[in-house]
Amino acid sequence: MSQELERVYTINLGKVLLSQSQHRAVRAINMIKEFARHHMKVEDIKIEEDLAHQIWAKGIRSPPRKIRVRMSKTDEGYVLVSPYEEEIESKVTTEKETPKVEDKVLF
Repeated sequence: MSQELERVYTINLGKVLLSQSQHRAVRAINMIKEFARHHMKVEDIKIEEDLAHQIWAKGIRSPPRKIRVRMSKTDEGYVLVSPYEEEIESKVTTEKETPKVEDKVLF
């Protein structure tokens, strides 16, 4: 594979709430890996550390209900799952210039 394949998905993690409260974040990680295996057709899945921090941010008992991820299939044969950050085009915005008021001197 000469070029990387990259896709963006929103993964619904609602079924995580069906598991015991002490295992929810772990199940969320496993659901992301299973989703990636199914959609990218590769067995070797690696989750980026930033994504793991997002899932574990509120503890093991309350992972997010939905998460937006970017999946990249690399030349080495594995899929890297990372959090999706929108690429915001840098727009040049001019600051509003306040009209200059000349000092009026009263005599």
